[in-house]
Amino acid sequence: MATSLQPASPMPRRPSGISRRLLLTGTASALFVTVTAACGSAVNTAGGSSSDGLITLSMHNPDSRTQDPATWQMVQEFNKKHPDMKIKLEGQPVDQHEQRMTIAAQSGTLPEIFWVYDSLAKTMVKSDDLLDLSPILAENGLKAKFAPSMLAGFRQQGIQYGLPYQALVTGFYYNKAILDEHGIALPETFEDLLAAVKKLKAAGVVPIAQGANNSSFSVWAFLTMLDRFGYETKYQDILSGRASYDNADFLRLYRHVEELAKAGAFPSNMNTQTYAQAVASYTDGTAAFLDAGVWEAAKIQKSSVGKDTGFWAGPTFSDGVGEQQLVMNVPSAPFVVSAKVKDDKKKYAAVKAFIQFYYSDAGQKILVDNAQPPVTTYEPAVDAAKNSVFAAVLAEASKPGWKSPKAQPDLVVSAATASAMYDSFYGVMGGSLSPEEAMKNVQKTIK
Repeated sequence: MATSLQPASPMPRRPSGISRRLLLTGTASALFVTVTAACGSAVNTAGGSSSDGLITLSMHNPDSRTQDPATWQMVQEFNKKHPDMKIKLEGQPVDQHEQRMTIAAQSGTLPEIFWVYDSLAKTMVKSDDLLDLSPILAENGLKAKFAPSMLAGFRQQGIQYGLPYQALVTGFYYNKAILDEHGIALPETFEDLLAAVKKLKAAGVVPIAQGANNSSFSVWAFLTMLDRFGYETKYQDILSGRASYDNADFLRLYRHVEELAKAGAFPSNMNTQTYAQAVASYTDGTAAFLDAGVWEAAKIQKSSVGKDTGFWAGPTFSDGVGEQQLVMNVPSAPFVVSAKVKDDKKKYAAVKAFIQFYYSDAGQKILVDNAQPPVTTYEPAVDAAKNSVFAAVLAEASKPGWKSPKAQPDLVVSAATASAMYDSFYGVMGGSLSPEEAMKNVQKTIK
């Protein structure tokens, strides 16, 4: 989980490594399923030769079994159902993965299926590196399983180049017991949040757990705030040069972030602790809020604060721009398929079968069982008594009257601009950048 975890956003990666080799038996065509994940790197292979029918699923996690158990389980179940096909699951940390996919595209050695940031996927479409998935969606009524918004962002030049890997639901987890202890109601507006921060800080409680060290992407709740200042209606003009990221509307948001920082909203060790350590400070009960997403629901549920945790989409702003009742519930960075797959009938059949399985109700149930929202219209049955944290995330994501942006702000810009956006927020949070400097730094990356 990211991707922005980014995941989808990229989720944080915990160093670990495993290698598993399973033998599927039963027929003359029984094949090995190799799942490789190593700390910091993976086997440098782009899949099997055209004669062996192997397909590779390359992900942004070095250890999918622990870091992305839904995808791990999906591959295991697929291979049980399809012993005449085989999938090799591999992965690297996000930055290494993006670099490797870029090089593989240039050398014509892309894996058959892979996760990638949408900005890179769009570049690959222009170079004819990706398969048009429209024919696969047209079979067995698969397209009807998606809300249009889950597919629309991954279309370019009439090509459906990507499919949603997971849903990205982000915001603030909050500890109800801590808020109750200090007589604080769950905030609704920015003014409410600022008042809560001041009260918590005075009581010696860390208001908002954040960790910038090697995880500057962990500003999801603040990216949603950016949408509450008109980002979605502005960004295309910003990218085309008709407008600037350095504008009066965004400046008001960055000044609000500065207000939070000066009020003591963030931990004193924010710049030296990682995102994983920030999560630990929340699950240890030392922080009132945590900036994160749905991927942390299962971990929080198992912690000592699970029974007291709720989920909040973040504050509305009286000086914001446009819709304020927004909750980030968007498709994360997509799955894409190498265009070369169409030249091998066996590989194409395996890719098609995996996609049909992933987005079937059975596949989506695997996501839900691993505390991930479905990306199709599949309606999950969640036991709120046993999975109260995940249920709270789902409830907030579907709150009546609230809407979602079409995409998370960092997923519609280049990697350089996304990185600058993360650094701009953390710079203001940590006091190393003024709001004006922060915005100018982002604008410099836009060509």
